[in-house]
Amino acid sequence: MDAERRAWLTLALTPGLGPVGLLKLIGAFGSAGVALGARRAQLAPHIGEEAADALIAGAAKERVEAAEAWLDGTQGAFLLTLLDDDYPAQLAETHGPPPLLFARGRRELLGFPKLAVVGSRNATPQGLDNARAFSRELAKAGYSIVSGLASGIDAAAHEGALAAPASTIAVIGTGIDRIYPARNRELGLRLAEHGLILSEFPLGTGALAHNFPRRNRIIAGLSVGCLVVEASVESGSLITARLAAEAGREVLAIPGSIHNPQSRGCHRLIKDGAKLVETVDDVLAEVGRAPAPLAHIAPEKTETRPQAVERGEGLAEPPLLAAMGYDPVDVDTLSVRLKLTAGEVYAMLLELELEGCVAGLPGGRFQRLS
Repeated sequence: MDAERRAWLTLALTPGLGPVGLLKLIGAFGSAGVALGARRAQLAPHIGEEAADALIAGAAKERVEAAEAWLDGTQGAFLLTLLDDDYPAQLAETHGPPPLLFARGRRELLGFPKLAVVGSRNATPQGLDNARAFSRELAKAGYSIVSGLASGIDAAAHEGALAAPASTIAVIGTGIDRIYPARNRELGLRLAEHGLILSEFPLGTGALAHNFPRRNRIIAGLSVGCLVVEASVESGSLITARLAAEAGREVLAIPGSIHNPQSRGCHRLIKDGAKLVETVDDVLAEVGRAPAPLAHIAPEKTETRPQAVERGEGLAEPPLLAAMGYDPVDVDTLSVRLKLTAGEVYAMLLELELEGCVAGLPGGRFQRLS
């Protein structure tokens, strides 16, 4: 690591300095290296006495050494600074862009046009299918799909996009050496190899609630638009959508059943002016066609399959209702989701229909009523 890059790292990891203080020092002294060599009296007017004391005392020394060891020992790891040529222009144009990001994976994805796909952690099976399908087709169309590696819609969006050349970028709210939630660890490993992971937080940073809105601003800032697949009215995805709108980016939402609480956030966005999306072409009509992906950088990988719903685990309702979601669905689809035979699914549907929970529809499809 050259001296200037190490100086950026030192400033970024100094306690009490933060992104705003770092950028103030770069602006005042012209470079990180010069700022790092300044006297306390020169530093304090820009960042305050406490941060100046921390910088002079070398308070970031252990953090810097740990970061250098991680960079040297981790395949695909690199630092991205605001002055790098491939720092995404979309993000640089936002208010208060992160001056330094820890990164792991395919650096060339920084050059792809990007589209955020976000939504509920407690998604319905239909919502997960929509997230995978839209992300897969949008990534095939040349957009790198940006999301937050959370459970639910985020994870499904990453899974859907991984097989395409444009792939997917995860912006996480922890240190880049920690994957949260733990259930997404295997997905994180695939992202590190075939996609890209970004974090502005120091190594070892745990899952702290106040860090996730900061993560959301990067997701919104990287992207030309934000597609919300499913979201309750309290969902953090609405924060990402609001940040995208404030940055002048397109906001799009997929509508759902009026009976689905995970669709109400999308309906609110649509009422507030978000584009109602039914197809991938609807998305592309708003954000434009992306340049064709470069075939020679396409990673080798296999298509990921949707995960089946685990019967009964953590659900307060019958597993068949959870697997149905709120949209019409046929028996074959339910058989795949539940890993049951068609006969078993029919028997369960009949029982729920007698209880008034399910209604049969033309074409052999069924829909939940509550």
